[in-house]
Amino acid sequence: MIGHSRRFVFTVALLAALGGCYEPPEVTLYEPGVYKGTTDPLLEKLRSGERQSQLLERFKTVQTDR
Repeated sequence: MIGHSRRFVFTVALLAALGGCYEPPEVTLYEPGVYKGTTDPLLEKLRSGERQSQLLERFKTVQTDR
């Protein structure tokens, strides 16, 4: 009789412990080539000719193979 109650208590404790570890899955579905995030405010700055020339100059002078 005592063995059955211990087994029952152990089973309930095990199920409670395993149930406490459950996290709902966070799945995000993506479509290829479609950006679903917020728009980037810096994107318009990158398209300007002045910014492009600054980046090109920086690439030529700073980020070259050594």
